[in-house]
Amino acid sequence: MRLCSLAVVDFRNLSSVHIKPGNRFNLLYGLNGQGKTNLLEAIYLLGSPRSFRTTRLPELVRHGERQAHILGTVESGGVHNSLKLKLESAGRKVEVDGKAIHKASELHGRLNAVIFSPDDTGMVRMGPESRRRYLDRAVYMGDIGYLHCWHSYQRILKQRNHLLKNSDRAGLDVWTEKLAETGAEVIERRLEFIAVLDKKLQMYYATIAGGSETSRISYQPDGVQSADKEHIREELLELFKRHQRSDERYGTTTAGPHRDDLNFTMDERPLKAFGSQGQQKSFVLALKMAEMDNLQDIFCEAPLLLLDDMSSELDAQRNNNLMEFLTTREIQVFITTTERSSALLATAPHCAVFHVEDGNLTFEGS
Repeated sequence: MRLCSLAVVDFRNLSSVHIKPGNRFNLLYGLNGQGKTNLLEAIYLLGSPRSFRTTRLPELVRHGERQAHILGTVESGGVHNSLKLKLESAGRKVEVDGKAIHKASELHGRLNAVIFSPDDTGMVRMGPESRRRYLDRAVYMGDIGYLHCWHSYQRILKQRNHLLKNSDRAGLDVWTEKLAETGAEVIERRLEFIAVLDKKLQMYYATIAGGSETSRISYQPDGVQSADKEHIREELLELFKRHQRSDERYGTTTAGPHRDDLNFTMDERPLKAFGSQGQQKSFVLALKMAEMDNLQDIFCEAPLLLLDDMSSELDAQRNNNLMEFLTTREIQVFITTTERSSALLATAPHCAVFHVEDGNLTFEGS
């Protein structure tokens, strides 16, 4: 999979940008706040129903403008497709080859991209909500059915919480049954994804960090021990029953998939408490590489890799380990840094270099 061309108009601070990326490595360098991450976000949005930075569409439109446009040409399986995205406060409109699409399933897989950014590293230290956002986004990228069941779960959860807030017992049992049914599918799909990711994680961690530590990722839903949907549903019903008094007291559903968390461990100890900053960064990047491997297994071609702020996220040795590994893979990579690193360019053959300043890009050669 390859992004052949990109045009961005009035997206954040990017007024009008047109580039033809290199087939392999692309270095976007410049001072902070110039628009490097905005460009990665624009690329990511072409293939995803939401940004990795915000859920508020007005934030994506350049100040003083009413609309933003992103247009990209993508090569996948030897076929070229045109993707067009229009963003405005009322919503987003997507076209594929000039034809409007209205379902996420019609866009799914058209442009797969995995992003590694400072915010991703922060999820190790932050609360469960950030890890759930990562999990839901990562599962969806390879499983379009997950988006449907996740939205269904959120809709049913909202209705159950409405009844709880208004102390309305009528119909509560029915909505609880529905929540358990849909929640069981959410959990089953999450478990399947994490089982695949965990097997790939250790290999990629060793590649990037060069260490002997044992890294693991696990997902153990609260009150759930089973892995098949029917037994998960029964255990969720029991969980909701145990929490019903507290649910009624607080007017909200206090347990379930929307409260679950991921466990990150290094040598069987919590990564958050015992992992160094370098280990934590390497762990999250290894997760991203495992994601890429999983998407390649599903779609039979590698997704794009977007590496944001590499100059601060990894030390020199880990950068070298990563770049040496990426040169062996047929992956199109976009890297943002604050400097035009000669060391990075030396390990990234056929690298297209772009200077980013005040929302403008200047091509400086390959």
